Amino acid sequence: MKKITGSSVLPARREDIELTTADGLTLVGELALPAQNPPVATMICLHPLPTHGGMMDSHVLRKASYRLPALADIAVLRFNTRGTESVRGRSEGEFDRAVGERFDVAAAIEYAEFAELPNVWIVGWSFGTDLTLMYGLEPDVAGAILLSPPLRFSEPRHLEAWAADGRPLTALVPEFDDYLRPAEARERFAVVPQAEVIGVDGAKHLWVGDTERVLDEIVARLNPSVELPLPGEWDGPMERADSSAYADRTTATFKDTPR
Repeated sequence: MKKITGSSVLPARREDIELTTADGLTLVGELALPAQNPPVATMICLHPLPTHGGMMDSHVLRKASYRLPALADIAVLRFNTRGTESVRGRSEGEFDRAVGERFDVAAAIEYAEFAELPNVWIVGWSFGTDLTLMYGLEPDVAGAILLSPPLRFSEPRHLEAWAADGRPLTALVPEFDDYLRPAEARERFAVVPQAEVIGVDGAKHLWVGDTERVLDEIVARLNPSVELPLPGEWDGPMERADSSAYADRTTATFKDTPR
């Protein structure tokens, strides 16, 4: 048995993909599928603010792609929103403050539909939670999970739309979040009767040291048949990712002054 660490890459069928938006941009991404089994569910990842280091490789999303296809039979679709760059490459266009990004979200959902990926959930982190609330209520989306929602770009009407729709919505809110803490989050999300707000003791906005808790909460909703917590060891082939490319971008930040 080998210990699963932050750089552990478990077996999966990994494919570089491109998404084409309705306004003519090409976005770069990756789809990671279970190596042997068909996926039980699909996780579309919407990353943190790109002007502050957010990208498809922001650490929680990267580790989800490394582990969840093997540990939970979950397909993980990650991509860079417009103007965002990572090791995978740079998506066309420019950051548009959650306006043009509506086409990016739609392109990812459309890709999942055409690829016949099952049980599609959106998992947004920080800026990605605003995109989820604003643009995630599409017919092929089963539900959504919000990591550190700041409620910065989204508006009350978006919460009201989720309330009226009734699809499941879970918010994981760090105890020491810099922007929205559990007590206030429960007040803000109270307009959504089905919203589940989970305060995570000791956690911060960037989830450093709390990846395992986040992944467990995701799996609990996307594939409830999996025993939790997820194992910390793996008895099988395992690769090690080269994390040197993320030495200064391991986590996304969310400050008033862009990088």
